[in-house]
Amino acid sequence: QLVESGGGLVQAGGSLRLSCAASGRTFSRLTVGWFRQAPGKEREFVAAIRWSGGSTYYADSVKGRLTISRDNAKTTVYLLMNSLRPEDTAVYYCAADPSIILSSIRVDQQYEYWGQGTQVTVSS
Repeated sequence: QLVESGGGLVQAGGSLRLSCAASGRTFSRLTVGWFRQAPGKEREFVAAIRWSGGSTYYADSVKGRLTISRDNAKTTVYLLMNSLRPEDTAVYYCAADPSIILSSIRVDQQYEYWGQGTQVTVSS
């Protein structure tokens, strides 16, 4: 089970931190990803992290502004979002899967488990 939190309304240039609390899995095998879907657009990859080892992966559009991290003790993955832009407005979803290969890490259909989503709105 994945539960997101932390979304909200923020002005351009501001920051938010999203959380994805995971339960019920063998976490050492998980890859956790963040995806987002803006109105009228397809869902797109944002970032991902391997639970074991902590390797991280980012979409080019967010590199340098967003940081994905994990807290092993809390079994929670975070997405720290800085320098937010109006185009970052979307519903943000976390997803997890125990067996994603590197070439599929940016593909939403490859993730088995999904959270309910949290709205992020960036005003200009």
